[in-house]
Amino acid sequence: MMLSGFLFLLLLKALDGKSNESCRHRDVLRHLNITDNEDAMTRPGPNSPLKIELDVLLYAILDVDEKRQQFVSYLWVDMSWENDDLNWNPDEFCGIKRIYLPTKLLWQPDLTIEEMTEKDKTLPSFQLIVDHNGTVMLRNDMVLVSTCRMRIYQFPFDVQSCTLSFKSITHLDEDLQFFPQADPIWNNDWSRRMMQAQNEWLFIDMTVNNKTVNNFGFNQSMLVYTINMKRRSALYIANLLVPILFFFCLDLASFLISHKGGEKLSFKVTVLLAVTVMQLILNDILPASANRIPLIVVYCIGIFGLMMLSLMETILIMHLVEKDNEADKDQILSNDFGDKLEKDSFQNSSRVAGYWTRVSKTINKVFFIFYLIAATVFFLCLYFLWRRVEKW
Repeated sequence: MMLSGFLFLLLLKALDGKSNESCRHRDVLRHLNITDNEDAMTRPGPNSPLKIELDVLLYAILDVDEKRQQFVSYLWVDMSWENDDLNWNPDEFCGIKRIYLPTKLLWQPDLTIEEMTEKDKTLPSFQLIVDHNGTVMLRNDMVLVSTCRMRIYQFPFDVQSCTLSFKSITHLDEDLQFFPQADPIWNNDWSRRMMQAQNEWLFIDMTVNNKTVNNFGFNQSMLVYTINMKRRSALYIANLLVPILFFFCLDLASFLISHKGGEKLSFKVTVLLAVTVMQLILNDILPASANRIPLIVVYCIGIFGLMMLSLMETILIMHLVEKDNEADKDQILSNDFGDKLEKDSFQNSSRVAGYWTRVSKTINKVFFIFYLIAATVFFLCLYFLWRRVEKW
């Protein structure tokens, strides 16, 4: 009796050990026979296009360089595909539905991004997620430096669209086809919630488009993500637009300064030089390869041109007033000599000199009205151009 009980306990212990042995991920790996299976390193599935589901989440907008036409972003990229050779029954392995394998053990798509200009410096993922139904998932995060064509016509009220084109390096569309994994609306909401940094940019949305492209005579499947973002313009308004407008107001107020002496002329020259300094600051921001002249450049040039016309008008008025001053000096000399004939002649010349003073006042009034009308039309045109949404 004792012997049979002892044998029964040994049997239970053996069965328990066998059960524990089948509850480890290592047993699933042995069942799949991945290490000795050559098919694990080749593209899975039959001789038909393998469906690759790809998902991109934008975590941060790190930098947008207008001069170098570069877009720096921090992304999470998820890929999943089906491998019919990697499946098991979870009931046979204590309910294990998912295992994690090193990336070097299994085949994975050779993904590349066309716009990428610098190799990603973050460490790639070393693990693959394998589900019991044969679904394989690869998740990577990356700091991506890519090219982006900047359209700065409406700077600093511009909206930029940067594309990220994902495709295989070598596989044709007959072998691999890329499809978006999640709904774009969900992607946008998730990216907005998880956005860590945007700098001076405000994330609008991210759209995705699936297409087939021809590269050197080979058709390849491509998934294009377009990231739309709007510039936060408050800083540029405070540091560029408003100061230049203040300089213009100072030039407008200079019409109240007397033309006698050189104070008005020197004041206008100083204000004109200040606008030139603001243009130099703007030159350090905008790229030199823009297809169209940005509106902010038109804004600076227009104000500079109006102020230059005002300066030239001041020079003309001062020249006419100086002619009257010379006539007054000649009249004083004639009174000192007491020559009646010469005095009469200089009185006539004095009337001529007064004529130029009246002419200068008339010119100044007409130019001031023209100056206000031209400035008003110029600012209204710029306002509507900045408000207009460009379609690219």
